[in-house]
Amino acid sequence: MALSRSAKRPLQIMLSTRHGFSGKNYSTSTCKAVSTTISQLSDTKTPSESAFGMFFRRFSSQAPVAQEQMSLIKQLRERTSAPIKDVKAALVDCNWDIEEAQKDLRKRGKVLASKKSGRTAAEGLIALAQDEGRAALIELNCETDFVARNEIFQYLALSLAKQALLIDNSSHKISGIHPVGPECLEELKLNLEHPRISGETTVQNAITEIAAMMGENVRLRRGVIMSTSSPAVISTYLHTSPQPGLGRIAGLLSLEIEDGNSQLEALQHVGSELAMHVVAAKPLFLTKELVSSNALESEREILKSQAESSGKSQMAIEKMVEGRLRKYYEEVVLLEQKFIMNDTINVKMLLNNLSKEVGSPVKVGNFFRMEVGEGIQR
Repeated sequence: MALSRSAKRPLQIMLSTRHGFSGKNYSTSTCKAVSTTISQLSDTKTPSESAFGMFFRRFSSQAPVAQEQMSLIKQLRERTSAPIKDVKAALVDCNWDIEEAQKDLRKRGKVLASKKSGRTAAEGLIALAQDEGRAALIELNCETDFVARNEIFQYLALSLAKQALLIDNSSHKISGIHPVGPECLEELKLNLEHPRISGETTVQNAITEIAAMMGENVRLRRGVIMSTSSPAVISTYLHTSPQPGLGRIAGLLSLEIEDGNSQLEALQHVGSELAMHVVAAKPLFLTKELVSSNALESEREILKSQAESSGKSQMAIEKMVEGRLRKYYEEVVLLEQKFIMNDTINVKMLLNNLSKEVGSPVKVGNFFRMEVGEGIQR
């Protein structure tokens, strides 16, 4: 007991000395002092605590603004497919007005597209559109196959092929192959219905907008329309096709028949196989008679030079040249080529067999092969 009393006294003296109270009202005075001290500590803040509070309040007030800005960036990115850096820059310049920023991006895109128009564009796709008696092909180029796989690029290519088929030209009604240059399409109106590019615009403006979105040189290189006026079927084949109507290599072929009431199903089946044959075998001429004199003379000179190096007689050399010319015809003339689906016959024999099957003479009217980037120096 004495020990406890002696231990309590120094503590009582310490508390009363620190807070200025006497020992008689020790217990109650201590509670008041502690509560007063806590309240004072809560009201008294260090400079660092005050700064933290201001930062926290400022961050809390700006958080919704930042979220709204991110939402605008996302929306404009989805609308235009432009790079995020360009999207944000346009929004900042236009005081976060998304409509004005979209217009600004279109203006910037046209400038960038014009700057990139001199770059080589050897990739891309061929698009096909077809109706009864006609088929149209267009080649739309870009710089990389990555862009060629983009759905907007593919949508534009298909739209251009459909537009080419709508060209009202009396010459296109004549049976044959009719070239369609970019100048024939550029000022035509397109009515686009895609989430990222819609409304009425010209072909050239649509190409420019897609070029701005993709960040590459995009250009319409060429087009062609195949027409037939007599009883015939036009068959098509697209190689490496990402979706119907698109491919990297296209083959067109028309089969004409004298009797329009013959079995068209048989013609369509063989026609499809021959369109595939055109893509695979790469014929240059329909018949031997249509081989150009320049091509024939050039090949004859090459073959003669090769034969003379053998040291044989002139008569033997002539026979060697003629034999090798027959081989040349088999390589470049469609009717003389071995049929890719059955190499025991050539295309001429295939057509003879088909004529017997349908009970009326069948012949190839025209054929055409188009490949992405052919003839472009890479």
